[in-house]
Amino acid sequence: MKIAVIGGGPGGYVAAIKAAQLGAETILIEQKKVGGTCLNIGCIPTKALLTSTALYQAVQQAEQYGINITGEVKIDLNTINQRKEEIVGQLVRGVGFLLKKNGVKIIEGFGKITGRNTIAVSKAEHETEIITADKIIIATGSKPLVPDLFPYDGQKVITSDQALFLNEVPRSLLIVGGGVIGCEFGQYYQKIGTKVSIIEMLDQLLPNEDPDTASELSKQFKADGMECFTGTKVEKVDINNHVTAVLSSGDQITADLMLVAIGRKANISNIGLAELGIEVENGKIKVNQYMETSIAGIYAIGDVVDTPFLAHLASKEGTVAVENALGIKTTVNYQAVPRCVYTEPEVAAVGLTEKEAQAKGIKSKVGKFRMAGIGKALVIGKTQGFVKVITDNSGVIIGASIVGAHATDLLAELSLAVHFGLTAKQVGEVIHPHPTLSEALMEACHDVDQASVHAY
Repeated sequence: MKIAVIGGGPGGYVAAIKAAQLGAETILIEQKKVGGTCLNIGCIPTKALLTSTALYQAVQQAEQYGINITGEVKIDLNTINQRKEEIVGQLVRGVGFLLKKNGVKIIEGFGKITGRNTIAVSKAEHETEIITADKIIIATGSKPLVPDLFPYDGQKVITSDQALFLNEVPRSLLIVGGGVIGCEFGQYYQKIGTKVSIIEMLDQLLPNEDPDTASELSKQFKADGMECFTGTKVEKVDINNHVTAVLSSGDQITADLMLVAIGRKANISNIGLAELGIEVENGKIKVNQYMETSIAGIYAIGDVVDTPFLAHLASKEGTVAVENALGIKTTVNYQAVPRCVYTEPEVAAVGLTEKEAQAKGIKSKVGKFRMAGIGKALVIGKTQGFVKVITDNSGVIIGASIVGAHATDLLAELSLAVHFGLTAKQVGEVIHPHPTLSEALMEACHDVDQASVHAY
């Protein structure tokens, strides 16, 4: 069996490695660098930047912990960016090593599907190589969405692609979009000295999360000195020496730069979908539960299909697509997909939110425990936030949210619970080590039945 994967991001390269491990002859076609958006201009570099600002803040607060630092604490943007690039480079080389180790053949170029079993790869110097394969997996990812309203020029009006590579700290930044990308970049730039304003069309930051979750982050942003306008649209944008946005409220905001962070769109232009008759709906490739498109033997995964834009989900979909292509029937459990925001405090969630459960008519119960009641949180000076566990009427955990220090790491236990249909009682009965932040998970599970002995 020969499998060709178009796109080397976290969906594509994982799919290619999995296919090779299962005995298939595997080809990976990538136009730029392996690792895709996540590794090169997304998840990894943004977290590197946020780690620098977290340390900067910790040093500024060191005196509270009995550590006296003399002299001025300064931001060195060049060093921050250099460290970010070194991390990215190391991981890109690591992915390349894994592909080579597993015998995956990498072809550099732009892949276009020309038949059920053929791909034309446009390479450097106008060369074209024709690839044949028994099965094809489309994993071409996504790119920032910029509506015509915004006069995008990559200089004054930018996307996350440019926001990662600024060589100077802007005095002011207007961010359109209060989702994950907008919130992470907003806090990063605010902490290195930029005046940040965020405009969100819906009535809260992080619109896909519950209001109490979003409220915790909004409080921190306000404390940071950020301006957040929710329930507000941008009606008009003008560029001169600065960028001026006219809002639906009638207000005007002027800033050095505007970051458009309202979402991403599938990168599926000119890859042969229409010519072959592969069905597309609302800008996404339609697939069945086995990740197969409307054309048998051609699969699609990650940001090109109608599932959340998440690297870890793309990887899982890649594995599932390969297994199905090789005759192993498997599916993705979309009820237990983790969602993470790497702000301060971190926000992490899995499964249904409380408002989603209500919309579905599920009679749910909620257990909640604030981090301020956890000894370890007091010790490390990170008491903001809470753990919330949502169960159905029988006590099975159907969703959870965590706001606070290390929330994205703590989420794994509750993701496991949602995936396997564990009850709050089962998770709560597990002995959690003391003193750790994980005790908040246990206490929230106890609180579903008002059984927490530490609830205030």
